[in-house]
Amino acid sequence: MPDPTTAGPVDRRETSPGQVPGPALKVPTLDEVARRAGVSRSVASRAMNNARNVSPAKREAVARAATELGYVPNATARALATSTGGSVVLAVSHDDPALFGDPFFSQVLVGVAAALDRSELDLTLMLASSERGQARLERLLRSRRSDGVMLMALRGDDPLNRLAAATELPVVLGGRPLHGEPRWYVDVDNRGGARLATEHLLASGRRRIATITGPMDLQASVARYEGFADAMAVARLDPDRVEHADFSFEGGARATTRLLAAHPDLDGVFAASDNMAAGAVRALKAAGRRVPEDVAVVGFDDLEVARHTEPALTTVSQPIRGLGQEMATMLVRLIGGESPTPVILPTRLVVGGGGGGGGGGAPPPPPPPPPRPRGPRAE
Repeated sequence: MPDPTTAGPVDRRETSPGQVPGPALKVPTLDEVARRAGVSRSVASRAMNNARNVSPAKREAVARAATELGYVPNATARALATSTGGSVVLAVSHDDPALFGDPFFSQVLVGVAAALDRSELDLTLMLASSERGQARLERLLRSRRSDGVMLMALRGDDPLNRLAAATELPVVLGGRPLHGEPRWYVDVDNRGGARLATEHLLASGRRRIATITGPMDLQASVARYEGFADAMAVARLDPDRVEHADFSFEGGARATTRLLAAHPDLDGVFAASDNMAAGAVRALKAAGRRVPEDVAVVGFDDLEVARHTEPALTTVSQPIRGLGQEMATMLVRLIGGESPTPVILPTRLVVGGGGGGGGGGAPPPPPPPPPRPRGPRAE
């Protein structure tokens, strides 16, 4: 639908009676004003209509571009113009239909929607894993039909990194990429949270601790392994009991089976997601290991699944909904002309699944020396 503030072509030349006018002179469009001002089309439209959520700097740039180009909105169309606030895009490098049932993504989406509800911006969700999806996103960014974009789940060689670098629109990342430091992002303290999880296992007397990482082309997976290695190094233990999985229940179960085959004496597992931790519990029990008496398991995320394992998991809580809220809030501020700084959200250890079962109990006594330390009940 054409923008109501864009004037149609008119013939500005004077003619004498009986003279046939020549071809109409080309009138500048709102798209041209937006390009000259370095803003999106919707920002230019809102600036021309004196709508809110436009920074003084961008309002001035639009006014200057309109003057330089000789752009004059059609008065009637301008009077009928709506007060729409434009739109932003949340692009996810994922095309699995199960994504919408993923509790992590759904909480991020709820947080994004809650923050945008306080603005006049609409949200467009794009799954941009396939080449076709990436091409659609690229066309959208080039057309300037959006005011900004949020990107999630970027892997090391993700094409969305290239699209983000090429666009002039504000871009906020949910989590940092594996390489480089983006200008605007919201992340959680993955390394610190993993260190807390491993320290909890060490404090309960565990010494033969393994970890199940996520895909190592994701920065979050790398950071969580580094946090595990940090805690193990302080305890003068080797962080060499490692298996990799895909953040899924099945992946965690398979990784645990491989760990047991390679390290039958393990007595603790830090899994880099609650889904993998729940899979680890299932595999340990299938192998005849008691949880937590024989092998303690700690997860990461504080998802609902952590409360429904038996026993309930100890897990690292991250503010998932807050991640979405902060991403959208940062993008709204950028669109408004502000220059916010990156945000790293804190993590914390939740023993027994947010105060539920699992036998956290009193702090354990100092562990006995090797070869076979046995701590009290721990998750």
